[in-house]
Amino acid sequence: MECRTACPNILLPASLAGALVVPSRMSTIAVIGTLDTKGAEHAYVAELIRRRGHETWLIDVGSLGDPTVAPDIRREEVAEAAGVDFAELLAKKDRGESVTVMSIGAPIILAKLAEAGRIHGVISLGGGGGTAIGTSAMRALPTGFPKLMVSTLASGNVAPYVGVKDIVMFPSVVDVAGLNRISRQLLARAAGAICGMVEAEIPVAPDKPILVASQFGNTTACVERARKTLEAAGYEVIVFAATGTGGRTMESLIEAGLVAGVLDVTTTEWADELVGGVLSAGSTRLEAAARLGVPAVIATGCLDMVNFGPPDTIPAAFAGRCFYQHNPQVTLLRTNPEENARLGHIIAGKLNLSTGPVTVMLPLRGGSVISAPGGPFHDPTADAALFGALKATLRPGIPVHELDTVINDPAFADACAEELLRLLGSASR
Repeated sequence: MECRTACPNILLPASLAGALVVPSRMSTIAVIGTLDTKGAEHAYVAELIRRRGHETWLIDVGSLGDPTVAPDIRREEVAEAAGVDFAELLAKKDRGESVTVMSIGAPIILAKLAEAGRIHGVISLGGGGGTAIGTSAMRALPTGFPKLMVSTLASGNVAPYVGVKDIVMFPSVVDVAGLNRISRQLLARAAGAICGMVEAEIPVAPDKPILVASQFGNTTACVERARKTLEAAGYEVIVFAATGTGGRTMESLIEAGLVAGVLDVTTTEWADELVGGVLSAGSTRLEAAARLGVPAVIATGCLDMVNFGPPDTIPAAFAGRCFYQHNPQVTLLRTNPEENARLGHIIAGKLNLSTGPVTVMLPLRGGSVISAPGGPFHDPTADAALFGALKATLRPGIPVHELDTVINDPAFADACAEELLRLLGSASR
């Protein structure tokens, strides 16, 4: 059963009816977890948070036995938010389905609480199932909203759980299974961490239009110089590392309608998507600005490289290819002419979707530090295949500026910044 609060158009669970407005001196932190199997642990964290002067909302997403501590939001309400009758779900005794239902309902509950200003941070504890539910709920919250997940999985690959959100993954070290001399200490630190996140004072930044830019170590000099020019023109420039997650996050920010312009000079994630590297941003990379009509300057930065891990992790299919050891954890594969031609077609196809102004900038003498003349990845034939395919596939009306420089030449950076400012001015008019 849901009810309306004083906040218009926000539906909250019945257990929140008549909830007091949180005084300005304290915050309310959601503590979400399976209170049947991990009730004592969540209650312990909640108590530590309250000792710091904050309020808590205990949200139960368990589906096995009865909760061992009294929740503020019951599992039945979470299931109802997902459109499922909890009694029917319980009768099935299917843990996988239960986790799925809670992973649907919990984000809805948390998003409504946050939108209504009823919670100011969230913490969760769990193993595999609890982490899946807790992080799915956290991903529904905006960037900047304090989120902390204490998890047995935090020391592994957390990308599927974090996505493109700022979720802090806190290793539980031991299983979340009872309170002992190790877990008490770690959970106390986690409680202190979420309180500190909520208590942190956020400086108010000047209200400037936002530009986003993509960067790699091999294009840092270009982006840094262009950024200074754009900031001097009155814009706030947010730079994303082109590491897969960075590209997806940048695309999500554009999709949210928060971005005035895009300086996408490091499109390397498409090389990983095509060839099978470890830093792919997915098949929709480069689509957000195109579909929303956001002014964009696009360059071919670091399309000469595909990212892999240590040498012993590289697939045998690439034996005999040109490699460069970037560091002990990263091995780079040089893209060949065939791959570059395909990349040119793909990128042009994405830019052809553009509903707003877009310009392509080509650094003819090298798209990265290591593909510049004299560098280990210098390959004019491969570069020519990329440029030729891109120009041949672009629809008429998309300008291409070819500069006889390397990408990190100040002249190239200045040209990119000036062109973006020109596009922004045209769009404004």
